[in-house]
Amino acid sequence: MKEHFLSSSVQRERDYARQYEYLVLTVSPEDSLPEARRRLVEHSEYGKWELERSVLYLGGGRRFWLRRKVIQVQRTV
Repeated sequence: MKEHFLSSSVQRERDYARQYEYLVLTVSPEDSLPEARRRLVEHSEYGKWELERSVLYLGGGRRFWLRRKVIQVQRTV
């Protein structure tokens, strides 16, 4: 599935101290709100991300911070 992003961006980060992984989704003012909402829902449902924070900027741009718990896999061998 090919995503179409005009001037939107997605950035992943990891916070080692709090054991969370972050996904920062930036939506440009030209993108529609339903399209931004669709992307958030896809990340939430399929990637197990939860919305931590959102910001609406003066020019109409939006930024969403999504997070999920990092699962530590223990070796059994």
